Amino acid sequence: MTSYMKKLKIIQLVFAILGLGSFWTISAQIQNSQTLNEPIDISKDFENYENTFYFADELVSFDPETGKGTLKYKRYEYQTRQAFNNMLMKPDNVPANEFPATEYAESPELPFQIQFVSDRTIRLKMTSGPQFNQPKESLMLVEGTAPNHPELWDYTTIEGGHQFSSDHGRVEIISNPWHVNIYDENGKLLTSTLHNSDVQNTYTPVLPFSYVRRNSDYSRSFSPVFSLQPGEKIFGCGESFTQFNKRGQKVVLYTDDANGVQNETMYKPIPFYMSNRGYGVFMHTSSPITVDFGKYFNAANKMMLGDDVADLFFFLGDPKDILDEYTNLTGKAAMPPLWSFGFWMSRITYFSEKEGREIAKNLRDYKIPSDVIHFDTGWFEVDWRNNYEFAKERFDDPVGMMADMKEDGFHVSLWQLPYFTPKNTLFNEIVDNEYAVKDRKGNIPFEDAVLDFSNPETVEWYQGKLKHLLDHGVGVFKVDFGEAAPYNGIYHSGRTGFYEHNLFPLRYNKAVAEITQKEKGYTLIWARSTWAGSQRYPLHWGGDAATTNTAMSATLRGGLSLGLSGFSFWSHDVGGFVTKSPENIYRRWTPFGMLSSHVRSHGEPPTEPWEYSKEFLKDFRKADNMRYELMPYIYAQAKESSEKGLPMMRALFVEFPDDKGSWLIDDEYLFGENMLVAPLFEEQNAREVYLPEGTWIDYQTHKVYGKGWHTIEAGEIPIIALVKNGTLIPHIKLAQSTRDMDWTKLELQVFADSNTNTASGKVYLPDGEKIENISVKKEGKEFQLNGNPLSGKTSFKIETALK
Repeated sequence: MTSYMKKLKIIQLVFAILGLGSFWTISAQIQNSQTLNEPIDISKDFENYENTFYFADELVSFDPETGKGTLKYKRYEYQTRQAFNNMLMKPDNVPANEFPATEYAESPELPFQIQFVSDRTIRLKMTSGPQFNQPKESLMLVEGTAPNHPELWDYTTIEGGHQFSSDHGRVEIISNPWHVNIYDENGKLLTSTLHNSDVQNTYTPVLPFSYVRRNSDYSRSFSPVFSLQPGEKIFGCGESFTQFNKRGQKVVLYTDDANGVQNETMYKPIPFYMSNRGYGVFMHTSSPITVDFGKYFNAANKMMLGDDVADLFFFLGDPKDILDEYTNLTGKAAMPPLWSFGFWMSRITYFSEKEGREIAKNLRDYKIPSDVIHFDTGWFEVDWRNNYEFAKERFDDPVGMMADMKEDGFHVSLWQLPYFTPKNTLFNEIVDNEYAVKDRKGNIPFEDAVLDFSNPETVEWYQGKLKHLLDHGVGVFKVDFGEAAPYNGIYHSGRTGFYEHNLFPLRYNKAVAEITQKEKGYTLIWARSTWAGSQRYPLHWGGDAATTNTAMSATLRGGLSLGLSGFSFWSHDVGGFVTKSPENIYRRWTPFGMLSSHVRSHGEPPTEPWEYSKEFLKDFRKADNMRYELMPYIYAQAKESSEKGLPMMRALFVEFPDDKGSWLIDDEYLFGENMLVAPLFEEQNAREVYLPEGTWIDYQTHKVYGKGWHTIEAGEIPIIALVKNGTLIPHIKLAQSTRDMDWTKLELQVFADSNTNTASGKVYLPDGEKIENISVKKEGKEFQLNGNPLSGKTSFKIETALK
């Protein structure tokens, strides 16, 4: 044992004796404490009676050919009144108070614009004042800018305004009082802007569509306010761990180290949501955002943007249509390499080459199929002190180690982060070369130097460090942290953290993904923080979950919400992260992980399955074997998800939008389009499961179920998984890594009841050009293949699940 390891063991032992908990335990931030990097809730500015508000009132001019016009805004301030020992407050129209009065408008007339990205996507844009320094391109948009296709929408003049219509909906713009009404193709009103006249029939003071001017500094922020209808449900907003349906919640969209998965802050906030009424909304800004989805007033959806511009995209259709349109705009996930879908073995942390080699050997000796070994915070000379160099004392030959692991079917993942402590050997170089975010004086805002990814020179320097490691054999980097970009920092882009904080994860994800793609030929990261557009750079994992049942269920909820925000690929720490996972929880969490987009065991040691009981090791192996045998199904579903902007793990209503019950479920999911998964969140072998329309066949027991609620017992593997009737699930012979899989021989398992004579599925080969549709038809008592589009590459053996 090295001197370093001896010291570490002593420290861990002291912590245990003193009852201080794990060596790794850190204290989390208390919310609403006004401490460093606390999420910014912009809604406070819209509730401050010292501020001035400008209500969108009347469309003064409009040119239907260009879609450009002018909106008049009326000035309001809150007025107070005491009534029976209760202080009331409501907005009243007020005159201008500027001097000289000839220079400033009492009711400003400001630009309004409508554009049409596609026949399903509408863009509304308004400004609250002059825009002298707008970037020409947006990092959030996949092409930098959004297209405009007005030819896809027909224009007509209507009484009191204007109308645009396509095959999928129509938009009305009413001049006075100003409204934008959005309808579906059947004429159902989906949502509408709220004018001050719409909220005069209530005692509740409701701010309509407006912007605020802060009296503290005269900065401005928009609040687009739209209607909510009875029964309307809202989903998305990123990896949100609160209740699945956001209706009735106030959601703060500000990237934060959430320190867990059971609170309201988010590692991965995304300024996008969708409604069960058939529309989605992308709030195109990187400023802090707070959305009140009817929490304060249940008929008003208040999007409170920090930005002085309101730039909104509306998408029409079913969830699949909405996700396809949104990801056409902001980017679809690249298809990760096959090996990334294998099992990732990790803990916090492996400290040495010797330890890493032992893990690789044990994985093969214990026959745990696996493809990745991850070295977390301890591969540097000093734990957590990231300088991109292996500790020489503990890693004799890291290049040789990675080459040997590659020969044995393993890829190596390395942890790193974008913060550099003063003792880091790279600290002075980063500061001296101005690679770090600055403060108002030109110093650094924190004690740590935070890389400024808005500076191209910083990105070049950073990617050079990663390239060196990629050249030496590293397969992928863990893109950890990224949530603490200084809010008051000054960035190379010329903007402060008010606009750069939320963009930081996107810039960070992009920098790592692009150098990996350039050097390795694939796009792959393992990241914790995101913003809109980060889905282009897979993949992301769910943060630091507790090792509890409630954390397990919250993890799924967060993953489903992220999937409804444009992310195809997502994972989580199997068993939880914070403390050693109890065996019973780890046992049930394992198949949930194995039936996720990607799967990694990681957290407080031990995480290795052979460190638990023999029974656990056996159960872990069965779940892992199931995943590896299912790899052709997983790989084909992943490819289709990446092409269509769909999540691999999807809420039931994505596939069944007309099934009202599917909109209520947050503890089940569809794994791809054909498998329904219900994890066991309590220590029991059965649970209530809701099944959408159709017939469903248990993947393990082959029992058949119809639509509705059922109490279903898990099979040998502790999870409930069912297959949609009439489905072919392709399987492959078990191998200990994806490298050793034989794709020339696949088995097609037919899941069909006695009344079903056909079944179909999809296959995508690792070197394939496209997804192939495969189908079978019953002839007599057996199913026969309807031709083989992969003839010469793959042969198929057909097995019937129901004998």
